[in-house]
Amino acid sequence: MAVRNLKPTSAGRRHQTVSTFEEISKAQPERSLTEGLNKKSGRNNQGRITMRRRGAGNKRRYRLIDFRRDKFDIPAKVASIEYDPNRSARIALLHYADGEKRYILAPVGVNVGDTVLAGETADIKPGNALPMIKMPVGTLLHNIEMSPGRGGQICRAAGTYAQLVAKEGKYALLRLPSGEVRNILASCVATVGQVGNVDHDKVTIGKAGRNRWLGKRPKVRGVAMNPVDHPLGGGEGKSSGGRHPVSPWGMPTKGYKTRNRKKASSRLIVKRRNAK
Repeated sequence: MAVRNLKPTSAGRRHQTVSTFEEISKAQPERSLTEGLNKKSGRNNQGRITMRRRGAGNKRRYRLIDFRRDKFDIPAKVASIEYDPNRSARIALLHYADGEKRYILAPVGVNVGDTVLAGETADIKPGNALPMIKMPVGTLLHNIEMSPGRGGQICRAAGTYAQLVAKEGKYALLRLPSGEVRNILASCVATVGQVGNVDHDKVTIGKAGRNRWLGKRPKVRGVAMNPVDHPLGGGEGKSSGGRHPVSPWGMPTKGYKTRNRKKASSRLIVKRRNAK
C-alpha cells in the first residue's frame, strides 16, 4: 500500500494525503458476513456517554471478522482483499475447502490466490495461525489471544506486530508494539506476520471535515472555557490553568494511574511500556 498527495485545489487539500487502495481487489463486501451497525456515539450499554467528542460520521456496515481462527487443519484460499471502514487494517476473505467463508485481518505478504491454514501443523508463514508453543523464537505475530479460545485481542491495528522473544515453561514472552514485554500462555493462538496497510500512519487528514466523517467531533480546551464549565476555565486574559490538568469533574487526566492492581493480567508484565 502507498499514499498519494492530492492536488492543492483548496487549503484543506493542500497537504492532504489518501491511501491508493491498490491492494483492494473487491469493492463490495460479502453480504453474508456483514450486519447493521447502530450508532453508539461514545455511549455504554446504559446509554451514558463514557467517551466524549464522538458522534455523526458516515454510515457503515460491520464486517464479521474471525479473530478466533478456530477452523483447524482446513486450508483456505484468499479470495479477495477488502476495505473495512471499522478498522485501520485491510481484511481478507477466505474460502475454506468445506465451502465456508470467513474474514480475517490481511497480513503483509498475503495476496489473492494464496492458501492459509490454522492448526498446530501449520507452516510459519504470513496468514497461518497456530499456538505460540509451536512457533520458533523471533517470529513476528499479530491477532494474539490473551487467554486460550477467547480470540485475538492484541496487535490488530494496521502495521502492528509483536515479537516472540522467548518461551519459558507454559508461558511465551512477547515484546509488544508499545515496548511492553509480557508473558502470555503459550497455548494461546496467534497469527504469523505483520498486519497489513503499513502506511496507514502516513496518511494526513488535511481538514477538520474529514475527521467529522470518521465520527470525531471538536475538542475544546478547558482553559478556554468559563469557570462554570471547567475547573481550568476563567481568569483575566490567557491563563495556563493554575493547577494540574483535570477533567470537567476534577479527575486528574495526565499521569494519573488507572490500572487496577488486583487484575491478574498485571502480574504477567515483565517490562512496562514506560520503563526507563
